[in-house]
Amino acid sequence: MKLVIGKGSCGIAAGALKIESALKNLLADTACELGIAGCIGMCFLEPIVDIYEHGILLRRLVRVSESDCEAIAQAVKTEDLSLLDRLTVSEEDNSFLEKQTRIALRNCGLIDPENIDAYIAFDGYKALKKVLAKTAEEVIEEIKISGLAGRGGAGFPTWFKWNAARQSAGNEKYLICNADEGDPGAFMDRAVIESDPHALLEGMLIAAYAIGAKEAFVYVRAEYPLAIIRLQKAIRDAEEKGFLGENILGSSFSCHVRIKAGAGAFVCGEETALIESLEGKRGMPRLKPPFPAQKGYEDKPSNINNVETFANVAWIINHGGAAFAAMGTEHSKGTKVFALTGKIKRGGLVEIPMGLTLREVIYDIGGGIRDNKKFKAVQLGGPSGGCIPEELLDTVIDYKALSATGAIMGSGGMVVMDENTCMVNMARFFLDFTTKESCGKCVHCRIGTRRMFEILTRITNGEGQEGDIELLEDLCEGIRGGALCGLGQTAPNPVLTTIRYFRDEYVAHIKEKKCPADECVALRSFAVNKDKCIGCGLCAKKCPVHAITGERKQPHTIDPEKCIKCGVCFTVCPVKAVTKNGGEYNG
Repeated sequence: MKLVIGKGSCGIAAGALKIESALKNLLADTACELGIAGCIGMCFLEPIVDIYEHGILLRRLVRVSESDCEAIAQAVKTEDLSLLDRLTVSEEDNSFLEKQTRIALRNCGLIDPENIDAYIAFDGYKALKKVLAKTAEEVIEEIKISGLAGRGGAGFPTWFKWNAARQSAGNEKYLICNADEGDPGAFMDRAVIESDPHALLEGMLIAAYAIGAKEAFVYVRAEYPLAIIRLQKAIRDAEEKGFLGENILGSSFSCHVRIKAGAGAFVCGEETALIESLEGKRGMPRLKPPFPAQKGYEDKPSNINNVETFANVAWIINHGGAAFAAMGTEHSKGTKVFALTGKIKRGGLVEIPMGLTLREVIYDIGGGIRDNKKFKAVQLGGPSGGCIPEELLDTVIDYKALSATGAIMGSGGMVVMDENTCMVNMARFFLDFTTKESCGKCVHCRIGTRRMFEILTRITNGEGQEGDIELLEDLCEGIRGGALCGLGQTAPNPVLTTIRYFRDEYVAHIKEKKCPADECVALRSFAVNKDKCIGCGLCAKKCPVHAITGERKQPHTIDPEKCIKCGVCFTVCPVKAVTKNGGEYNG
C-alpha cells in the first residue's frame, strides 16, 4: 500500500507538511510507502492524501488534519479502509474532476514532481524521442494541425510563432517560457511547474528543436519558490538522463535551459518587457515591429510561449495534432486551464475542452455560488479582462465568443462574484492594480489609468459627479487606442464591462449616494431607532471605536464622526433597533 500526500503550494498551506511528518512517524514500522504529488486541482479539499495499491487508487482522503493521521495509520495497518469513510471524498465533490478533460494537467497530482522516473513512467520524454526522428518542419506542421493557440492570453497560433522564429536569419536563436503569472487570482502556471515540471521541459525542448534554439529560459516569478526549486531539480535530473544538454539522446540537437527569477512586475508578462528584464534592464515594453521572432533576446530571433502552451506540446506529438484539434470549437481548439476562484463552492484548477459554457464550469464543475447566494458576475482574464453578468452565463468559452462580451480569455483567471459584490468597487480594485503595475513608459497608460482610478475612488466614496460615467468611457477609449502594450490597451476592460452591464450601480453610487451591494463602506450609515432601543448597552460594549453612548435603559446614540461603519452594532442589537442606510433592520 502507498500513501501519496498532495504537496503543491495549496496542500502545504493547508497543512500537508505536518500530515507528512505525522504519517512518517506512525507508519515507520510498516511496509507502507509514503510518496508525494503536486496539486490535483481540488484546492478546496486540501490537504489531500491518496491511498494506492498496485498503482490503483483505492481512496482519496480530503480535508485531512493532523489529528486524522492516527486513524489513517490504523486503517492501513488493519487494511480496513472503511475506517476512513468520513474522510473519503464525496461523489459530489469528485465530480469536480470527472467533468474535466486534462491534457496540460494530465500528470498533475498523479506523479511525484521531484522524480523524473515517475514522469518517464507516464510516457515522459517519449514525444522528444519521436521529434528527434522528424524534421523541424514536420514538428511545426503537427502543431499547426493541432490548432494550438498561445495560452498566455492573446491566443496567437503557436505554429506561426515557431515558424517565424525558425525562418528568421541567423544561427543563434532563443526560446523563452513566460511563467511570469501576475493576474490576481491566477495560479495555473505555478501549479503546472510545481506538479509536472518535466512536461514543461519536454514541451520547451520540442519547441527549441523546431525553431533551432540551443538555449532556453524559463522566466518565472520569484514569488513561486516551490516551483523554482522543483524546476531546478527537474533540469538537473533531465541533464543526468541525457534529455538536456549537449547531443541530446545521442542526436546532433543540443539545448540548455536556465531559470530567471523575475521581480514580480506585472508588465513583464508582456513579451518584450519580459525580454528587457531577461537582459537585465528595467521591464518596459518595446515598440513592435520588430517582433521577437525577428529581434528578441540580445537582438536575436526568439520565441516566447507560456507554461500551459508548452505543457500541451508533448501530448500533441504523442497523440497527433488531429486528436487535439478534435476537441474545442471551430475557432478555439483543444482544452483550456482555468483557476476557478472567488465566491465559488469548489475552487481550484479546472481544465475543460473549449466550447463548454461559463454556466457549466461555474455550476457543474465549481458547484455554484458559496453559501447559496446569487451569482452576479464572473471576471475573466484578470485585470486585463472583463466582468460577465448572469444573462451571459451561457456564453461559450472560446476566444471569439468571450471577446464579443467585452472580456478576454486571458491566461485563465476566472473570479466568481456573488450578489454582495459591488461592481464599481470591483472595477476600482483592478484599476488600482494596473495603475500600480504600469511601467510608466507611455502617457496614456501612466496618467490615464491613474485618472480612472481616482474617479472610481471618488464614486465609491460617495463623491461621484454627473458626467463621471461618460468621462470614464472617454478615458477608456483614449487609453485603449494610445497605450503601447497590452497592459494599457486592456486596462479599461473591467471599467467598460461593468459600465456596460452594471450601469445602474454606477448611477446609484453617483445620484443616490448608495451602494446596492452595501460593500462601499463610505456609503454606509448607521443610526439607532430610539423608539425601539431598550438601552441594553450591548452595541456600545461591542463598538470597537466607542462611537456609541447612552445611559443604561435609555436610548443610545451613534456619533457619525467616530463611527467607522463596521456594522457590529447592526449585527449584535437584540431588538433590531439599529438601522442601516436609513432603512429598517434586515437581520
